[in-house]
Amino acid sequence: MRSRPPPTSSPASVPPVRSRRPPAVQAGVVTVILVAGLWLQELTDQVAFGGALDVYGIEPRDPQTFWHVFTAPFLHGGFAHLLANTVPVAVLAFMSALRGLWRFVLATLVIVALGGSLVWLFGRGGSVHLGASELVFGYLAYLLGAGWWERSASAIIAAAVAVLLYGGALWGVLPSNPEISWESHLFGFVAGVVAAAVLHRKRRVVGRRAP
Repeated sequence: MRSRPPPTSSPASVPPVRSRRPPAVQAGVVTVILVAGLWLQELTDQVAFGGALDVYGIEPRDPQTFWHVFTAPFLHGGFAHLLANTVPVAVLAFMSALRGLWRFVLATLVIVALGGSLVWLFGRGGSVHLGASELVFGYLAYLLGAGWWERSASAIIAAAVAVLLYGGALWGVLPSNPEISWESHLFGFVAGVVAAAVLHRKRRVVGRRAP
């Protein structure tokens, strides 16, 4: 009877390590998706609907249209309106997404839901409020708040750059041109501060003192 040599044990297969995309790439991707979505929506609205989709903006205190708080920031009253918002949205969204992709998504939801709800509650009646300027002021406040509460070097630098680029826009939270929704600016900013506080404020750890 012939004996066989014991089988040699093969080395355990190591699962391939998935390479994560760098944060700048992730931020760039979501920014492109956001801006492309805004332009695709407005192109569809103007070409296919003749601008009729603007009725889905916020009409303050109209209970039948409260859900428009989720559509208003992505609507614009024409290509000129969208063009004015495109660069600020792109720059501030990219900088905000660098703070963390999921934080950016959650911050956007807070800005849209809370900011839009405040516009619906306190905005001027008889007007339709829409436009991505709510996101612009929300992201600006989010970056400033993240710098204040996180206190890391990167967060402080991002806040400083945001102020340097768009700090002058803060005057837009005050009533000026009746055709401009300063309420969207103001309450988008408030919602951005809230988002930064929720997502970046450090929690105090309370422990028992050693005897």
